[in-house]
Amino acid sequence: MGKFIGHLCPGLYLFFYGLYQATVVFKAMIVNDSLLYPSCPPRNKGIWARLWKISYRGLLKMVTGSILMVYVVFCLDVMTLMDTKNALRFRYPKEWQHLTMFILLTLSGCADVMSKNLLPQRCVLLEKGTLALTFYVLLLLLTSHVQDSTGIELQTHCLLILVVFLLMLVLTIELWTPDTFHLLLIEAFLFLMMGSWLIQAGFILYKPVTGYPWQDDDISDIMFITTFFCWHVMINALCLLGIYGISSLWHRCYGTSLKLMGSKEAPYHRSTVGSLYKLLQEVDPSEKDDQALLLSKNPS
Repeated sequence: MGKFIGHLCPGLYLFFYGLYQATVVFKAMIVNDSLLYPSCPPRNKGIWARLWKISYRGLLKMVTGSILMVYVVFCLDVMTLMDTKNALRFRYPKEWQHLTMFILLTLSGCADVMSKNLLPQRCVLLEKGTLALTFYVLLLLLTSHVQDSTGIELQTHCLLILVVFLLMLVLTIELWTPDTFHLLLIEAFLFLMMGSWLIQAGFILYKPVTGYPWQDDDISDIMFITTFFCWHVMINALCLLGIYGISSLWHRCYGTSLKLMGSKEAPYHRSTVGSLYKLLQEVDPSEKDDQALLLSKNPS
């Protein structure tokens, strides 16, 4: 990711993943639904019900990770591990670290798809455990990633490491409480922070908005890096509030109509005895006694 596009693409993916996660969490909170086993819409039957159960989140991880892996490989002329002409020295250490990160993302998506669509019963521990392990390894890689960094680049990556560390803690706690709204909301916020800050890092390091590069020896520039990070915290918090407001408004406008659609399909599940009693109320009083006698003799 040693280029602008290498920071932009993963950042956009993480940011939109956080938006999706926040939308799912707020929707489940508003309708009082389960986060791990959301209820299927009432009109989804047959093939639509099967499509509803597909792990689109896992598929998105697999596709995104594969694309980013191809990007890393094609950024280099020859993706070699060691230089045979120079005493077997390792080559492209940072690029190999990036490739490892994207392989972990792809494996996390494979675990999601396997748990939700291939195993006889969904294994939430497998999904959460794989995601937590991914961030454990990501934290180790980022810690060694900044060994030769100084100034602006070091400060930018240290703040990113802080977000990854907090996200790793949240994902670890979720192994024991995977269906907690507060933890999943914090997870969504940290994904938003990680994505937006990774995009910001791309602009700071490779495409400054002012057109002038940041100075490593200027303490004011380094201090403003932290200030920008705090602005990201506030903006992402406001983004969560906006998502909650839109979700609440959507539920007020369309939630009633969805309930009515569910109630219209309810008569198909009513018992036969209830329908017979409703018919008895519509017949003449003289015929009511005879039909009630027939109904009492009916074993069902």
